[in-house]
Amino acid sequence: MSETEDLVRNRYGIDVAVTDQMNETLRTILSHRTCRTYTDEDISDETLNLLLACAQSSPTKSNLQQYSIIVVRDPGLRRKIGDLVPSMGWLASAPVALIFLGDLRRIRKLAELRDHDYQNNNADTFMNGAVDAALAMQNLITAAESIGLGTCPISYVRNRIDDLADILALPDGVFPIAGLTLGYRADAGYTAMRLPQDIVIHHDRYDDSDLADVIEDFDDRGHQRFALPPEKQRHTDKYGVLEKCTWSENVSRQLSLPERDGFAAYLKRKGIDLD
Repeated sequence: MSETEDLVRNRYGIDVAVTDQMNETLRTILSHRTCRTYTDEDISDETLNLLLACAQSSPTKSNLQQYSIIVVRDPGLRRKIGDLVPSMGWLASAPVALIFLGDLRRIRKLAELRDHDYQNNNADTFMNGAVDAALAMQNLITAAESIGLGTCPISYVRNRIDDLADILALPDGVFPIAGLTLGYRADAGYTAMRLPQDIVIHHDRYDDSDLADVIEDFDDRGHQRFALPPEKQRHTDKYGVLEKCTWSENVSRQLSLPERDGFAAYLKRKGIDLD
């Protein structure tokens, strides 16, 4: 089995027919592992500047560049942000935390400077800003991992979004997308198995008629690789602990209760219209 085939098999837990070729970019992407423990080694300003340049090399809708990134190095500030999500201690322990933001404020201010009416406060513009930020974050993740750094995206920073906005002094028109911890790995991490292409990739038109069978097979492979312990099973107070808690069971449990149902209200308070 080639290196390419081996990495792809590790990602899915099954063999997938792929072309037998490999380069450093493919190796970095296929080898992605979440990193939640970091060494004390600092990241130089020059290295961080390089990674940020990679982030800003991402595609962006109409070259509008409707995102910003806050680099949080100050340990006290990282602790404050980490206290908002105490279950994720690596937010405070990583040497650098990055907060990726949708930024619709900048283009509004430019419209004022150029004496133009701004007529795009709507859901589509919100989506464009969110996608711009996500693309920049993925570019930075790939770049960081290619030089031996570890990363972990954290959407939980939106759980206490008003508190986060106060800590970071976020003005109207700016909203958090996700946090990202960055540092040198303290362990190898693990490879998260992904859903098979059979159910994620659709050819010519959408078709999920085989969903139940494909997910059953995926759940079995996932359980064999990493059986979810009780502490990782969602909402056990409501649903109890299972000897075999599969991926589909756990994500269904997670989304059976509202998450961040105040996000739309926050956006409205920040002057962002989703109509």
